[in-house]
Amino acid sequence: MNPQPLNPKAGQFKRIKRKISGVLLLDKPSRISSNQALQIAKRIFTAAKAGHTGTLDPLATGLLPICFGEATKFSSALLGADKTYEATLELGYISTTGDAEGEISACDALSRDMKPTLLQAETILRSFVGPIMQVPPMYSALKHRGKPLYAYARAGVEIERQAREVVIYDLQLKVLADTKMDIVVKCSTGTYVRTLAEDIGKALGCGGAYLTVLRRSVIGGFGLSQAYTLDALEAMPLAQRDACLHSIDSLLHNFPAATLDGAGVTSLRQGQVVKACFMGDSPEGTKIRLYDQEKRFLGVGEVTVQGEIAPRRLIDCME
Repeated sequence: MNPQPLNPKAGQFKRIKRKISGVLLLDKPSRISSNQALQIAKRIFTAAKAGHTGTLDPLATGLLPICFGEATKFSSALLGADKTYEATLELGYISTTGDAEGEISACDALSRDMKPTLLQAETILRSFVGPIMQVPPMYSALKHRGKPLYAYARAGVEIERQAREVVIYDLQLKVLADTKMDIVVKCSTGTYVRTLAEDIGKALGCGGAYLTVLRRSVIGGFGLSQAYTLDALEAMPLAQRDACLHSIDSLLHNFPAATLDGAGVTSLRQGQVVKACFMGDSPEGTKIRLYDQEKRFLGVGEVTVQGEIAPRRLIDCME
């Protein structure tokens, strides 16, 4: 009897996706997009469902929170969070993208030869602290008529953008050496550090600047010291890897909390409002973290005009 031809797919192992839930603090490497980093992390954890909490540019590194499973329901909690970045500026040059991935061109010789002193640099940086107006860069994901601005930029089309207010909470100078400047900036959501770098370069009289390094070190209540690299996660056994995940409610640490009794939990899961006499003076619309008496996280509710709690987003009790 002639043997049957070998099936090239025979014996291949198909990974079973796991219904895991939690928050991974990833230290994203450079040169990959946030979505690529998300997909790699999803594969490493064999997670059935995953999403991130806001993008980092491909050049940028650092803190990228990734939500698995039921945590994806609350990923938007970090979208408006304040952030801290460590950045390196190259003074006297500009980039089409604002960073090292674009086409670099030198500013005029007079501007490029400007070498600000330490005192001048610190004075200029202080002038940027507080509310400032920023024009979003063309190489950004902001939409115009349904398309991201970077799509127009790649086609050579310039779209008029309106300046908008962002807040720089703190701006520290770490290194100033020739045309290199290292800064640490704490800012509100919506701030483009690439645009900030170019504006700083102009204010210093250097004609402009672009980013050669950008690293996010803080977002909301999370810090880079809590994060893991993809390589480190790959090298871990499964149990150790899963232990790296933060709880779902870690995304919501700024929300006040309430504990419900058994009847309250049942009513909540049936979509009914529950009494909130224990909430004190929380005003209408306040978002509340909800727990049962075993301190298990249930989801998020909202205070009604009557002072009760209405369910808003609950986790799957089967997770």
